[in-house]
Amino acid sequence: MKVPQLSAYEKLGLARRNDRPRTMDYIDQMFSDFVELKGDRCYGDDPAVVGGIALYRGLPVTVLGHRKGRNVEENVRFNFGMPHPEGYRKSQRLAKQAEKFGRPVICFIDTPGAYPGKGAEARGQGQAIADNIALFSDLGVPVVSIVIGEGGSGGALAFGLADTVLMMENAVYEILSPEGFASILWRDSSLASRACRLMKPTAQDLLELGIIDEIVKEPGEGAHTDPRAAIKNADRAISRHLSRLMKESREKLVENRFRKFKMMDGRRGK
Repeated sequence: MKVPQLSAYEKLGLARRNDRPRTMDYIDQMFSDFVELKGDRCYGDDPAVVGGIALYRGLPVTVLGHRKGRNVEENVRFNFGMPHPEGYRKSQRLAKQAEKFGRPVICFIDTPGAYPGKGAEARGQGQAIADNIALFSDLGVPVVSIVIGEGGSGGALAFGLADTVLMMENAVYEILSPEGFASILWRDSSLASRACRLMKPTAQDLLELGIIDEIVKEPGEGAHTDPRAAIKNADRAISRHLSRLMKESREKLVENRFRKFKMMDGRRGK
């Protein structure tokens, strides 16, 4: 039986669970013939970002997503799901390829944020994120993004500029981690629960604010209780929106995308 009236902080806990379905779980269940493509053709490959081409219900698509581990070894390998700039440059390379061949792009968002380390900053972390956002704003193919776990800061937003943005029911989408928010505002990271209430990071909050387009239901007490059912629900929602978007011209896609995010900016200014 579903737990009623979970707080934003409790949803954050669910979004961060190690047994919650990860990007590769969605790829394995939803797509066929997935071929991973690596490297940014500039510095190297970033394991925290997975990308490639696949068939989605018989349709050739490009898939992008953040990749997290389930244990210490995997988390170290994938840098706890925090991409370096080469991850976002890989994303740009694959998005341009998708546009060239007319493939829609499907993105899975699940990161606490982009990696803020010295090396990442030296290699242009902020520029890489900004370039990714700029590219997606004018991409001439349909883009569907779904927040499947924690969507933190610009590291998540880089994959979030889409024609349709979906969120799993217990996912969160935030300007930064609640711990970071509390540290900046009150200089006390232990006030993360209080920060969550102010940040309004839940799917329900963001649907009401017009930031996302649809909430995808999770089974039982969360996606971790029945991953296959959760992924199936996401599959249905993605398919429905992608079918609609595939009927739009390139010009209409870009125009509607611009209007969508411009309207969000207008709401923020009020």
